[in-house]
Amino acid sequence: MDVNVEELSALTRKITVTLPEDSVQPKLNQAYDKLKKETKMKGFRRGKVPRSVIVKHYKAQVEGETGEKLVQDNYFDAIEKNGVDPIVHPDVKEIKYNEDGSFTFVAEVDVRPEFELAEYKGLEVEKEDIIVTDEEVQLELADMQKNMAALRSVTDRPIQTDDVVIVDFQGFHEGSPMPQVKNENYSIEVGSGNMGVEFEEKLIGMNNEEEGTQEVDFPEAHPNPILKGKKVEFRITVKDIKERVLAELDDEFAKDAGEEFKTLDDLKVSIKDRITGQREERAKGAITDKIMQKLLASHEFEVPKRLVDFEIEQMIKQTEKQFEQSGMSLEAAGLSKEKLTEQNAGMAEQRVRGDFVLKKISEAEEIKVEEEDMERGLKRIGDMYNMSVAKVKEYFQNRDDLLPLMNELLNEKILAFLQEKAVFVDAVKPEKEIEEDAAAKS
Repeated sequence: MDVNVEELSALTRKITVTLPEDSVQPKLNQAYDKLKKETKMKGFRRGKVPRSVIVKHYKAQVEGETGEKLVQDNYFDAIEKNGVDPIVHPDVKEIKYNEDGSFTFVAEVDVRPEFELAEYKGLEVEKEDIIVTDEEVQLELADMQKNMAALRSVTDRPIQTDDVVIVDFQGFHEGSPMPQVKNENYSIEVGSGNMGVEFEEKLIGMNNEEEGTQEVDFPEAHPNPILKGKKVEFRITVKDIKERVLAELDDEFAKDAGEEFKTLDDLKVSIKDRITGQREERAKGAITDKIMQKLLASHEFEVPKRLVDFEIEQMIKQTEKQFEQSGMSLEAAGLSKEKLTEQNAGMAEQRVRGDFVLKKISEAEEIKVEEEDMERGLKRIGDMYNMSVAKVKEYFQNRDDLLPLMNELLNEKILAFLQEKAVFVDAVKPEKEIEEDAAAKS
């Protein structure tokens, strides 16, 4: 085997491998002999078709299949013997049978970028104090009171804020009905903003069984791509108006909220603990983001384009999946893969660079995914989908299936290590927020 490695760029290698005739011809002969035994042609008995006829009819197929096998059988030996450490599958550019009976294939591979680790322990990170006020607990109680309230139909007055109304509606844009902006017996909580503030405000004052139209100008920044930037005329029929009958906030209310609560104070403590836990989780995520930002700022190096392209592809697939779950497509949302590729390129490159930095830290600190980490990860998936760990394991039949999960768990472990080693400082409030706090106290 003759191997030539050419450096196309700092991260790309061109590998040319030539196999001698005595390694190639036996493989071709073996393939032709197998075909000869199996092939049946008009005028010949099975197994008696001459080799020349087999070659004439099946040369392209045999050389193609044999060439693929020769690449698979020799690629890893070639890179190992020449010290090439690829990080992605090879891009085989060419396979060729030469006149002297030898065989050549050319592959391009990306290699791991070389860089020195900057300081990663003792990173200074801002951390906000987590405070849950009595007012916030009271607001949460009010929401619970509202959500647990009984609904009573009213017919003697028009729609008011906080009513729950049942409507049929159809949206029109420039006189044409919009198929995806239509619903029947649709429940709207007036004042929630779920259907848009302007839409809900225009419902106020309508009566039961009333039909009406209203125009809504949706801004360019609207999150729904079907509506953003459009003037939509809604034709609405009010089917029912319901008002809430609020219960008293007392010990009985707490008992209705859950068997574990005996008094209203028990419920308040639970609410405060839940809000605190949610904010602590968000704070962890914010700290992780800040650590990654600092690591990216101190590690500038080129990353393999193929890995960035793969990351972009995964991001686009995720976006497509989200649209499909909402009953939409990229085209309906006015998007294209080309546009998404452009939008996601920067983020994808940062993700790839960040992953290289984290992996180098794991090597330096000898951080590995242990058996207990895997069990924890599998249990988390099981809890998410209400499945046993044994059942989850059935979905991970081989190591390739496990690799994405192992990578996620390893990154989590590295980031937990970096948080342990970080130096936390009080977050500096913006001047406007300081003034607001002072005004509130006075």
